Amino acid sequence: MKIGVPIEIKNNENRVGMTPSGVFELTKRNHNVYIQKNAGFNSGFLDDDYIEAGATILDTIEEIYSVADMIVKVKEPIEPEYKLIKADQIVFTYFHFASSEVLTNAMIDSKAICIAYETVEDADGSLPLLIPMSEVAGRMSVQQGAKYLEKPIMGRGILLGGIPGVPPAKVLILGAGVVGLQAARMASGLGASVHILDINMKALRHVSDVMPNNVISEFSSEYNIRKHIVDSDLIIGGVLIKGARAPKLITRDMLKEMRPGTVMVDVAVDQGGCFETTKPTTHQDPTYIIDEVVHYSVANMPGAVPYTSTMGLTNVTLPYVIKLANDGWEKACKNSAALAKGLNIVKGEIVYKEIAEAFDMEMA
Repeated sequence: MKIGVPIEIKNNENRVGMTPSGVFELTKRNHNVYIQKNAGFNSGFLDDDYIEAGATILDTIEEIYSVADMIVKVKEPIEPEYKLIKADQIVFTYFHFASSEVLTNAMIDSKAICIAYETVEDADGSLPLLIPMSEVAGRMSVQQGAKYLEKPIMGRGILLGGIPGVPPAKVLILGAGVVGLQAARMASGLGASVHILDINMKALRHVSDVMPNNVISEFSSEYNIRKHIVDSDLIIGGVLIKGARAPKLITRDMLKEMRPGTVMVDVAVDQGGCFETTKPTTHQDPTYIIDEVVHYSVANMPGAVPYTSTMGLTNVTLPYVIKLANDGWEKACKNSAALAKGLNIVKGEIVYKEIAEAFDMEMA
């Protein structure tokens, strides 16, 4: 199979769809891999590294899309790429369709095979291709939150871990999944007072088992959320509903109950966000302020640490890329229930229920 890896053209997206190590595993199986010139540069991988692994370097994104049977990338295609995608071409990437009707319609029109990293699902319900990026984003949410709590950036001016004689910041985390656990690990390690909320009692028991004493688990409800936002300094939204829009757990009216300079980091922004006031931002312009509350909602947070993110992503996507390359998408999805769950749009038809429901569209 011919596999193409283009440069990511989303704002400040520095990751790349495959490492030279991944390329080597494909070329040794007699597949042809085409890498756009300098695609890996911002992740720390040079064209010579890819050439040594057996790839062919092409100058333009148009050449990559034109030659490839399968496109392997990181983020969803954006408008300039729509016209480049061909009918029957496999596009394997993070799509997050439920957050964008425009993207959904564009991929329907393309007649491509759209397989979404974020909905590939193992038998135990885990999302193996989402986990490493959720780990990165969860940890980064605390790094970024701590930074934006500084007064020059309009935060409350509080140090996350406090100092002897001065209490630490209070961190409220919504969701005890991968993002929430990683955020709690980072925040607690810095000495913050951490409260983590979820509706899944099994997840909350796990939090109590593995987290230190400065992490307190509590059942999530509107009452409890309203109780905590009044004195929280940093609020992290890490709620995920597979393939669907995130629920709005903090509404616009709740902002008035928060202290000026409170920081909200919405890691669920890719799925529409779990704060009503969330709108996607970029690394170039990451924050905005509503009712004196600082919002951070960068839609590709792991793109700021591309070496770590690209390595972590290729570690988990490569086995599926190899299956698709070796067997074609139909056989590969027939033989892998996990990969079959990744099918979102196939030859112009929606095949994933939550996407159809998000936009009241028909499902094949």
